Amino acid sequence: MMNYEEYKAEGKINLKDFSTSYDGNINKEDGEKSLEILKPKLHLLQEKMYANGSQSLLIVLQAMDAAGKDSLIEHVFRGINPQGCQVKSFKTPSTLEYKHDFLWRHYLALPEKGKIGIFNRSHYESVLVCKVHPEYNLNEKTWKDVKDFDESFWEKRYESIENFEKNLAENGTTIIKIFLNVSKDEQKKRLLDRINEEDKNWKFEMGDLAERKIWPEYMTAYEEAITKTSKDFAPWYIIPADKKWFARLTALEIIVDTLEKMELKFPEVSEEEKAKLQNAKLELEKD
Repeated sequence: MMNYEEYKAEGKINLKDFSTSYDGNINKEDGEKSLEILKPKLHLLQEKMYANGSQSLLIVLQAMDAAGKDSLIEHVFRGINPQGCQVKSFKTPSTLEYKHDFLWRHYLALPEKGKIGIFNRSHYESVLVCKVHPEYNLNEKTWKDVKDFDESFWEKRYESIENFEKNLAENGTTIIKIFLNVSKDEQKKRLLDRINEEDKNWKFEMGDLAERKIWPEYMTAYEEAITKTSKDFAPWYIIPADKKWFARLTALEIIVDTLEKMELKFPEVSEEEKAKLQNAKLELEKD
């Protein structure tokens, strides 16, 4: 496995210090082979987690549009037991969700113990898109003017997120947060592909063009959010995402290594239960 610790966010983050195109000095063919070799490990670890039922794993995926979140989920988690994995994609909050605090809907989507939960976008939208577009916060109706969203407001949001994640960690949920670091040039290429290839037209949204124009504002929001909330109990990993195969492989290695460190085991069967199993075996063999 590669040394993925180099992607772990620590201290004050400047995204210009992180490559978007690095490929680990391996070629695509070897990278894709490594991905397939790792998948059975993920499958076994997920089976142990599901059978044991005492811990859960939350994977947070954040990125700019077209960075490859959906395809990463598809390629990395293909083939695992769907009973032990759940994916939640967060869109614009509904009227009901706006009637609660910003974390409410995320609590409802958390994985049960024994499961892997994947947030495709997450509670971080409240300090990313809502920081770039502070007027969105007015939909919560608690505040009346964008002037209310000063530095103190955002600090309290970061603190709320940190407390939310710390509470999860203290109650059996291990957290991995992944930022797919795609370049603006690569995003342009992928958006053009969505226009040029008919079977991808449905993916293109006109709003993506407007968001590209404020790319620097988004990068600043990501830098601040990652800097404020990358903790030992809920670390951020900034993964190069210009090459999708490398982003998938790196994410899978982080996930597998994290699960291995959780020391998951299948439930132990007592001697009494083993005796019952042998009796059941004899009965079945006579049938």
